[in-house]
Amino acid sequence: MKEILRLRWGLGLGVRQIARSCSVSHSTVSEVLARAETAGLSWPLPEDLDEATLEAMLYPAPSQTKGSKPLPDMEYIHKELRRKGVTLQLLWEEYKQAHPDGYQRSQFCQLYRDWAKTIDVSMRQIHIAGEKMFVDYAGQKVPVIELSTGEVREASVFIAVLGASNYTYAEPTWDQTLEAWISAHVRAFEFFGGVPRVIVPDNLKSGVKQPDYYEPDINLTYQEMAAHYNAVVLPARVRKPKDKAKVEEAVQNSERRILARLRNRTFFGLAELREAIREALEDLNNRPFQKMDGCRRSLFLSLDKPALQPLPGTRYEFALWKKARANVDYHVEVDHNYYSVPYQLARQEVEVRLTASTVEVLFKGKRMASHRRLYGKGQYSTLKDQYGEGRLGNPGW
Repeated sequence: MKEILRLRWGLGLGVRQIARSCSVSHSTVSEVLARAETAGLSWPLPEDLDEATLEAMLYPAPSQTKGSKPLPDMEYIHKELRRKGVTLQLLWEEYKQAHPDGYQRSQFCQLYRDWAKTIDVSMRQIHIAGEKMFVDYAGQKVPVIELSTGEVREASVFIAVLGASNYTYAEPTWDQTLEAWISAHVRAFEFFGGVPRVIVPDNLKSGVKQPDYYEPDINLTYQEMAAHYNAVVLPARVRKPKDKAKVEEAVQNSERRILARLRNRTFFGLAELREAIREALEDLNNRPFQKMDGCRRSLFLSLDKPALQPLPGTRYEFALWKKARANVDYHVEVDHNYYSVPYQLARQEVEVRLTASTVEVLFKGKRMASHRRLYGKGQYSTLKDQYGEGRLGNPGW
């Protein structure tokens, strides 16, 4: 707020220039300036006037004198709005039942909106409990010394945050490959003890093949993993900052509260870094909010945790998807090895799903063959029942 007043009264900048400089809306700038004038402030501000005191002057808590209308419980309202189906209209009706002489609907809603402007930006957004998990990698990496070689490698840090509570999960990975990305999601679900309905990535290449404004092309492995957990992937929309605000705030918090704390430490191995991040993460999730009662963990236990979907009976097994074309000998080549398919698929394009132990061949979504995965080069896996009568010859031709 001081910066807004400095730019306006000290430098004479316009409202929209100030908004761009401070990364806030022009309406917020206008409101701060109007409230400052109402409060009788002028430039320069008193030297002993800190941000907290200035905020209290600009946004004074409504006083409740004898005979005045009872004030709504703003923290309760903010918390209840994250429950599915709860609206300001419903909360106002409940308020009026308890206080017939209370505020009318428009005043009730305005009081809440004014109060919501005073809390952290990330907490101001309303997300339904158990609905969304926002995911991304932190911008900075952490140097780690490998014990076996003495080589210094840089580890990435995966971040996941639940929308309603801001409850955060973080873990280091050696890289940002698809397998690391998917495995980190699986461990995040297990950390939360349940599964949200929607996963929101920030158009990361590991999960989204081609960012598009309306329908980003989701990696098939990512889709399959989400389906296994009965969730859906909805990437943040391009040029929609509000879609990204939650995960960007979580990344920023992780960098400040976790990675910045670890900047002067030397780590020998990923396990040591993982343990250090776990300890710092515990502190972040239990740190009290500045302008609300409770912390991320308490909100998680009361809001997100009860609303999450249960974990499935089995963990997702990582699988890669590839396209291949069946040869005239009714085999498809996958990683320099060959797997048979029904002879009707000769010269047809098929999809291949690879896990650590199996190779499945699908045609138009239907599984046509399943083989034990071969390693090495030039090996054949041939299922004889897939050949028509008189067609079986040398599989290696």
